[in-house]
Amino acid sequence: MRIANLSGRLALIVEDRAVDVEQASAGLFSADPQAVYERWNEFCSWAAGADLPAGMPFEASRLGSPAPAPRQMLAIGLNYRDHAAESGFVTPEGLPPVFTKYVTSISGPVTEVHLPPGGHTDWEVELVAIIGSRAQKVSESDAWSHVAGLTVGQDISERIVQLAGPAPQFSLGKSFPGFAPIGPWLVTPDEFDNPGDLELRCAVNGEEVQKGRTRDLIFSVPALIAGLSAVLTLLPGDVIFTGTPAGVGLGRDPQRFLAAGDELVSTIDGIGELRQTFVA
Repeated sequence: MRIANLSGRLALIVEDRAVDVEQASAGLFSADPQAVYERWNEFCSWAAGADLPAGMPFEASRLGSPAPAPRQMLAIGLNYRDHAAESGFVTPEGLPPVFTKYVTSISGPVTEVHLPPGGHTDWEVELVAIIGSRAQKVSESDAWSHVAGLTVGQDISERIVQLAGPAPQFSLGKSFPGFAPIGPWLVTPDEFDNPGDLELRCAVNGEEVQKGRTRDLIFSVPALIAGLSAVLTLLPGDVIFTGTPAGVGLGRDPQRFLAAGDELVSTIDGIGELRQTFVA
């Protein structure tokens, strides 16, 4: 199953056409895309047996984030060994660094992003997991049952702000407006042959700059949910950015950052792509 946020309304994506959920369910479910996660199991049961209309074609530019207003958005750093190495850090032995991207940075999959003046803005393609049911002290073996689905994320990062001061400002440097594009839709785990092994790629102006597989995550999606839920409670609709592979601009020699006019395309096989253009 694939669900989307189409012009602010919850939609099911069926064969590249969008079915409005509120209309198809005769009001049983709200049009609010974020509200569906509080009733995720009920929604899945309805969608599995519903006699859906044919749906309507749509433009990707009308899509928003499939989780536009999570109560918590967590991000994981240094969760691929090659990225930790290029960043000058040793491989984490325990849970990798955890920070937040503030929710006002969330956008949809096709956007125009304003570059912070004087900054060094970087790219980080990531698999994003969205929580479907409350998770507290969850075991790794049970973790997938708490995942509503997977989507594509870009952890866009302004490195000067991120690394300024006596302690790094990861959350601020990664939370400018539009710095958390998510989409194009959520794909439920059962849609994949192996949801733990997906290829992700990132290109700038058509040049591939990142390529990796989620099987190389130091902490897999289930391990992250187990580790995080041992400390805090994950809530329905929460968003987890799981980390990025090597190839970011900060780790290059010479370093490379995004400029006005650049187009950034982020892709995960079996899910889809994000497309950001940057302006001064």
